[in-house]
Formats: sequence, structure tokens, C-alpha cells
Amino acid sequence: MKLAIAALLAGSAAAFAPTQVGKATTALNAFESELGAQPPLGFFDPLGMLTDADQERFDRLRYVEVKHGRVCQLAFLGQIVTRNGVHLSGDIDYSGHSFESYPNGLAAVFGDNAIPQAGALQIFAFVGFLELFVMKDSANGAEPGEFPGDFRNGALDFGWDTFDEETKLSKRAIELNNGRAAMMGILGLMVHEKLGEIDMVADLPIIGALQ
Repeated sequence: MKLAIAALLAGSAAAFAPTQVGKATTALNAFESELGAQPPLGFFDPLGMLTDADQERFDRLRYVEVKHGRVCQLAFLGQIVTRNGVHLSGDIDYSGHSFESYPNGLAAVFGDNAIPQAGALQIFAFVGFLELFVMKDSANGAEPGEFPGDFRNGALDFGWDTFDEETKLSKRAIELNNGRAAMMGILGLMVHEKLGEIDMVADLPIIGALQ
């Protein structure tokens, strides 16, 4: 739990550093006008993660930010869906346990009624497989993507190449903002869920009380 929150805080702190669209440089002010540095904060790097950074360091931080943002968007959506009573039909294992028989949120991983260890290990193994062999710019022998976080791998396109440069930049900025909001959002939900353990139940919009 502490590790998950620490990872989200680190990702959120780096989240407001801009996306690369210019030439490589070690000068900090080279990043101040790039995509992602926008009102009201503008260029925001409170931890100094881009101080004296080169292009390789910048691209690595951008890759991590985009990936964390995507994961957190899925996590936040999952919270909204499951807490509104929507679960997969059928059983999650051969023992007859249904998907809806397990709790929502962190309680599905940590707690008395959590998913069995064997099931959790399968989930982590699948995530590890995606991390190592699929969700990377150069997966499956494909050429590196156009930008950090480009996971098309020479196959999945969905019409991206039909957009002009202005539209591409706009869509990338939207994804960055949504990912940043989701990182803060899922962190807030995790904190509120733990507050319920000390009788500080929060009744949130849409999701309701986290218990």
C-alpha cells in the first residue's frame, strides 16, 4: 500500500513536466515552452527532476508519466464501474467464486476477503509480461515510436497517421491532462478508502462511501 502511494506521488510530481517536441538540450529552459507546460502552472518541476537533464532523461520521464497516466485512468474507471455494482458475469475461478463476490478497491488485493494469492500472482505475471514484451516503444522488433509512449508497435494505428500535426499534439495534450488528473484521482480514492478503516468514511460524488 505504501509503495503504491509512493509510486503515484512520484508519478504525479513528474506529471507536469512537458512533453518533448523540440531538439535535445541540457538547458532547463529548453523544456519550458513544450507541450505539457500549460496554464495555470506552466512549467512545473518541484522536485527538480529535469535539472541538468539531457534528452534521454527527459524521454524516460515522459515515458513513465504517460504509462502511469494510462494505468491510473483504467484504475479510476474501474473504481467507478465496480462501485456502481457492475461486475463481470460468471465465476473468477473453478471453485465457483463469482467476480462480484470479491470487494472493490484495495480490499480486493489486501484484506480478509482479497483475491487468493494464486490469482494475484497470475495478475502480476500478466502485467509483467505486458511490461517486458508488449507495452514498450520497440516491442516485437518494431521501430521506436514517434514519441515516448507510442505503443503502436507498427501494428495498432487507429487512424493516428491520418491526423495532422496540430491534431496529434492536441490529442497528446488531452491524454497527458487526463492521465495527470487520474493519477491524483486514484490516489485520492486510495487515501479515502484507508480513512474508512479509522471511522472517517467519505461519501464521494458518483462513487459514494468507500468502505
